[in-house]
Amino acid sequence: MWLPWMEFAAVLTAATLLTIPMGKWLARCFTSEHHGWLERLSYRAMGVNPQERMGWQRYGAALVLSNAVMMLLGYLLLRLQGSLPLNPLAIAAQAPDLAFNTAASFITNTNWQAYAGENSLSNATQMVVITFLMFAGATTGVAAGAGFVRGLARSSAQDIGNFWVDFVRVFWRVLLPLSFLLALVYVWQGIPQTLHTEAVATTLEGARQQLLVGPVASLESIKHLGTNGGGFFSMNAAHPFENPTPLTNLLHMLAMLLIPAGMTYAFGAMLLRRKQGWVLFAACMVMFIGFLSLVFVAEQQGSQLLARAGADQQWSPTQSGGNMEGKELRFGIADTALFVTVTTAATTGSVNAMHDSLTPLGSLTPLAQMMLNCVFGGDGVGLINLIQYAILTVFLAGMMIGRTPEFLGKKIEVREIKLVMLAVLVPPACILGFTALAVLWPDAAASLNNRGPHGFSEILYAYASATANNGSAFAGLNANTPFFNTTIGLAMLAGRFLTLLPMLAVAGSLAAKATVPAGPGTFPTATPLFMGLLVFVVLVVGGLTFLPALALGPVIEHLQMLVGQLYA
Repeated sequence: MWLPWMEFAAVLTAATLLTIPMGKWLARCFTSEHHGWLERLSYRAMGVNPQERMGWQRYGAALVLSNAVMMLLGYLLLRLQGSLPLNPLAIAAQAPDLAFNTAASFITNTNWQAYAGENSLSNATQMVVITFLMFAGATTGVAAGAGFVRGLARSSAQDIGNFWVDFVRVFWRVLLPLSFLLALVYVWQGIPQTLHTEAVATTLEGARQQLLVGPVASLESIKHLGTNGGGFFSMNAAHPFENPTPLTNLLHMLAMLLIPAGMTYAFGAMLLRRKQGWVLFAACMVMFIGFLSLVFVAEQQGSQLLARAGADQQWSPTQSGGNMEGKELRFGIADTALFVTVTTAATTGSVNAMHDSLTPLGSLTPLAQMMLNCVFGGDGVGLINLIQYAILTVFLAGMMIGRTPEFLGKKIEVREIKLVMLAVLVPPACILGFTALAVLWPDAAASLNNRGPHGFSEILYAYASATANNGSAFAGLNANTPFFNTTIGLAMLAGRFLTLLPMLAVAGSLAAKATVPAGPGTFPTATPLFMGLLVFVVLVVGGLTFLPALALGPVIEHLQMLVGQLYA
């Protein structure tokens, strides 16, 4: 029984060791004064001036408008799918509401899929829409993280850098080369990479079977490195073509954590405060281990209700025991629990099991991590979300000792706190508001495969996943309806841009301030004490915000299970 914990320790140790070189790579990318020839060619093609210095307003406008154009392009291509090449199966165009949902999903780095990829998309749209928007969304997130950290690092400055420079550098120097190398490893491990749409195999019984294939490895690499999550196949990373071996399963998880964890080191390196970066990393890791323990223990213990149904939940040398419903036998409970925690911590959304089949307590881990959205988080934006809680922590600590709070040598005043609270309150307003609307909507109940608390959890999970730009699902909900496609699409856009823009404004505000030398009353933020306070504030603020919704879903489900065991 110690083997799973040893595996967890080994994977997290590997992720920690990779954080250092990845963080150094990112810091050099964000601070380099040199422009490569591919970068200069890209600037000329886009017609931008790499020497321009942008305030947060200009930076944010370039970010939003470029994403809007790319989303519109993706929408149009999805609507024209039937007329595009590389579509020998003659797959029809997506409906307007589904195309809107898909385009919004992939440009916001959410990758929520209200469709089955192998049946709804041709190889052309898988590449020129899905893979393209995966790169665009992830690159935008990392670029925003670069501008945000640069703003915190500067003193008495009026700019936070140049969005186009950050975007082009992240694409050419980080995401594209990493994705190319990882795709080659995936091909070596057996993940298909072909422009053919299908292959025909002869089974052991002599029957001929059609297998759908395509450019899977290239999609899988940016899917995980970019914390995207959308699957080429509807089974996602549980499909043997997307996740054929234990090594690919491990690489998927390390790839998801690579850039979000590396951003904490890059943060410390750019500010010349490496201890501060490690404090942020430690806060994420403490929360990660806690949530991992919760889902693993809950799934390993299983349920007496399953035992009454005839399921063998006893651990033995030949089987893992516990709740194996909805899980791949080749991964088992340990690898499933670790994957669940990684994919929702890094807001990736890739899944190697059915989250809808988790135990009630086990489902708290993905739900809580998506609602908090700062346990490492997505590429670039995860660090921004964590910093908003760090600013809130120093504000609360400053109020307790009667001093104007400071963070990284900058005074935290009314403007910054208002912007931070706006960013903090948008996700719960979006998740709870859309969930309440869906519960009351006349036709929404027809999309549920379950009633009662679990049906409520399916709806809550959908909007939490959308707002957190995660993309995983309690797949018992049929979300491919005009109502859900539209509202979930709006939740994805709000969760991305209405939280990102206020924090860019915070970065611009702090960049304009002079750095204040630390005094005897300054609350140190590069200490274990601050790390503990940060974790406390994240859990308390997030927990109190979402507690009513969680109590109506997973908590009541767990109580029902306990009552069922009591009267068994």
